[in-house]
Amino acid sequence: MACALLRRAATSHRPFASSLFSSLTKPAHPFTRDFSSDSAVQIKALRERTGAPIKDVKAALLQCGWDAEAAMLELRKKGLTAASRKTSRAATDGLLAVANAEGVTAVVEINSETDFVARNDMFRHLATRVARAAIGIQAQNCAPGSAATIDLPALEAVKITMEHEKFSGEATVQEAVTQVAAIMGENVRLRRGFLVSSPTGIVSSYLHASANPGLARVVGLVTLEPEDGTVKDEEAEAQLGSALAMHVVAAKPLFLSKELVPESFIHSETDIFRSQALSSGKPPNVVDKMVQGRLRKYFEETVLLEQKFVINDSINVQVSSYAFGSSFSFWLLTLGQ
Repeated sequence: MACALLRRAATSHRPFASSLFSSLTKPAHPFTRDFSSDSAVQIKALRERTGAPIKDVKAALLQCGWDAEAAMLELRKKGLTAASRKTSRAATDGLLAVANAEGVTAVVEINSETDFVARNDMFRHLATRVARAAIGIQAQNCAPGSAATIDLPALEAVKITMEHEKFSGEATVQEAVTQVAAIMGENVRLRRGFLVSSPTGIVSSYLHASANPGLARVVGLVTLEPEDGTVKDEEAEAQLGSALAMHVVAAKPLFLSKELVPESFIHSETDIFRSQALSSGKPPNVVDKMVQGRLRKYFEETVLLEQKFVINDSINVQVSSYAFGSSFSFWLLTLGQ
């Protein structure tokens, strides 16, 4: 936000010359900004996060003593921001790389400073090799149908073979990352890695806008676990898993089921919806119905099993999964988040 001071001088009329000179020689009143530079940064950040008008963002921050989370809640109560989720921007560039083996999928994130390096074929070759190496890493507490964090020091010590015209030969993952960074003249780092395991079921993935096989900026993962431990129709379940992984990327659910939504979270959302409904001036019984309706809509937007299936919006995801008698888990991985 910028402020400007506009001064006008009537130079063509002599009667005003002396008064103008007099005003210029008087001590000027100090110009005080409405808020400090730190406050301006807070206003900008909350505006980007909520999309609310600047004046409302500033008013909410002032009302809440510059507490961003409290101001966010206040804006939501007034219906000035999205109710279901908040957005954030990744501070880094790079790629997510996915590698698959029987019953297990590995995902690693390698960061670069710019998209220019992320699009370079040597960087992409490195990401692919590191993801393949991650398959062999013993993850901590990687139970079937769950995701586990890969121990980065262990992965960095694994030897890989690079086969690129500018960099070929055997090196540890750490050495390869360092060498690629030196060649590209930009900071490159291995940020994180995950393993998803399903020995008796199916692991499916969907890579959004993938320019190269196994590489993307957004990845959806789904595990399907047959209730009796036996996959009866592997091809059909694999198709369902792929469709569900695509759905996860498209719909961005926050929770698997209503039962897994924390009670404190439901209370918080209900309070927000009630504040919004009360502002309509409707009688209490109508307000109660409005709150229940908005809560139901919230579940339909954020709970995976309640969402309309993107492949067939005449049913929800829960119905589609019941057709195979499978339980499942999901993960949405986004570069930098």
